[in-house]
Amino acid sequence: MQAETAQSAIDTFISAFNASQDTYVTSLLSQALTSDVVFWGPLGRREGIEAVERFVLDIRRHPAGVGTMVRCSGVDMPDEWARYRWVFTTPDGGPRLAGTDVVHLRRSLIDQIIVFAGDIRPSA
Repeated sequence: MQAETAQSAIDTFISAFNASQDTYVTSLLSQALTSDVVFWGPLGRREGIEAVERFVLDIRRHPAGVGTMVRCSGVDMPDEWARYRWVFTTPDGGPRLAGTDVVHLRRSLIDQIIVFAGDIRPSA
């Protein structure tokens, strides 16, 4: 049951990257994250949904165009933390970024996110 809850929160978080309009990003993040979420990303530690929203919107505004973020693994939840792999691809097979996120849940919502991004490379 805990792994299913984590997967649901993770998939809702990922859906914010793929929202049809920027205006939907905050709503989707609010369904997946606690208001005091701690985000450990490429630029360091940030707190709050607004910080995560800025990160998501920056990814969505990639110079090559709006891309697609997908979870490309199952959700592994060996203890309090869950991890999964993801891939972000820009339109027309443009630059691809792959990585692993580790998340912690509190009351069925993500309260901490750690992003480990890999190299950008062309999609296969």
